[in-house]
Amino acid sequence: MSVQKPSIPQGTRDFGPAVVARRNYIFGVIRRVFEKFGYAPLETPTMENLSVLTGKYGEEGDQLLFKVLNSGDFLTKKNAAVTAEDLEAGSRKVLPKIAEKGLRYDLTVPFARYVVMNRGTLTFPFKRYQIQPVWRADRPQRGRYREFYQCDADVVGTDSLLCEAEIVLMMSEVLNTLGLTEHTIKINHRRVLGTFYQALGGEGTEVDLFTAIDKLDKIGQDGVTRELLERGFSEASVARLFELLSVQGSFAEKLQQLQSAFAAAQVPTEADGSYKGLQELGQVQQLLQDFGFTHFDHLEFDPTLARGLSYYTGCIFEIKINNVNMGSVSGGGRYDNLTGAFGLPGVSGVGFSFGVDRLYDCLEELNLFPEAVATTTRCLLASFDLENSRQLLPILRQLREAGVAAELYPDEAKLGKQFKYADAKGIPYVLLQGPEEQAAGQFKLKELSTGQEQLLGWNAVLDALTK
Repeated sequence: MSVQKPSIPQGTRDFGPAVVARRNYIFGVIRRVFEKFGYAPLETPTMENLSVLTGKYGEEGDQLLFKVLNSGDFLTKKNAAVTAEDLEAGSRKVLPKIAEKGLRYDLTVPFARYVVMNRGTLTFPFKRYQIQPVWRADRPQRGRYREFYQCDADVVGTDSLLCEAEIVLMMSEVLNTLGLTEHTIKINHRRVLGTFYQALGGEGTEVDLFTAIDKLDKIGQDGVTRELLERGFSEASVARLFELLSVQGSFAEKLQQLQSAFAAAQVPTEADGSYKGLQELGQVQQLLQDFGFTHFDHLEFDPTLARGLSYYTGCIFEIKINNVNMGSVSGGGRYDNLTGAFGLPGVSGVGFSFGVDRLYDCLEELNLFPEAVATTTRCLLASFDLENSRQLLPILRQLREAGVAAELYPDEAKLGKQFKYADAKGIPYVLLQGPEEQAAGQFKLKELSTGQEQLLGWNAVLDALTK
């Protein structure tokens, strides 16, 4: 019998103890910020019905859904037998008969489903955060995995732009707390993109325009130009689009330049003479100023930001870490119609998500993880023999009762081996009590990073290990 070499699916990863500790550090920072802003925790199932997931992410997103085969003999299940004609017709005909469920693609659509199912018991506005894995059948590459965690914060039941302003505040606080100070929070508005479409005279479709603009940072201006020309936009319209997208200056200056450009193109305004997308972006900026936000140098109005997901209707967000070659580490936006797909129209929501895996890669590349994060055990009790191990058990209990993460080396071994074990695990302290120390009522505490040894009484040991 041959031995099978173990492996894991492409686009997934194992996480060892040190990596998990670092990931938990990121989760902890994000969770504390979310809770500080009044968001409550929520979890939803790994699987959702495909009827919940499909049609919410656009055609491309539907293709990236992992489908779960029905249990049992799914090809011949009663009332759902797959025929030869079905197979000839292709996957669209076969899929509904063999798969009714799928792995969640993101946390926003399941959240909308949860809100609709529990609307009678929720207090609106309802603010929740959710930290769980999601799955996408995407091509794996650096910073893009098939299984990854998202950390979402959403609020539904209000259309107040204070929510958008607080999203900027939460993004900024998390990034600065993690030490990722070289970042840009990009913001745009779907209505601004819609006004671009109107300014171009209505050629092609809005979806084609948004989809092409969303690829600008990946395929460049030439690639977007080719795509738009192929989709029916004229060369003059494409040239006009890039002229509009090239506005320069501060947040307020870009808003004013586009206001003038749209007016010159005779794009219809709201009743008050404004363009709603530009107006709401200006209001978000004003709310941040009123709050006392001090990081406007990291906030950019980016008219090229499109966000590919089709359910966004208002402000949209994205974060780029400037000193790392990495895609966006966070994104989100307002969605006015998402719960309507589940029979609850008129409930506006806005939210965003951090991609923890990309944040991790950024922190690792920039060496920003605190040294102590990966250390779980603070003190190793080393023993001289089995009798000494028994005598140290009450000491081990007292250390743990005092809140010190401690362990006793379980085997009878030379002290050198025990010290090597502590060093390999990154345990900062080793505590010993041989016959001489025991007779004197003292302990020998060694700090491995410096090699310093101290003879201490019990209270002094506790002080050293708990400071």
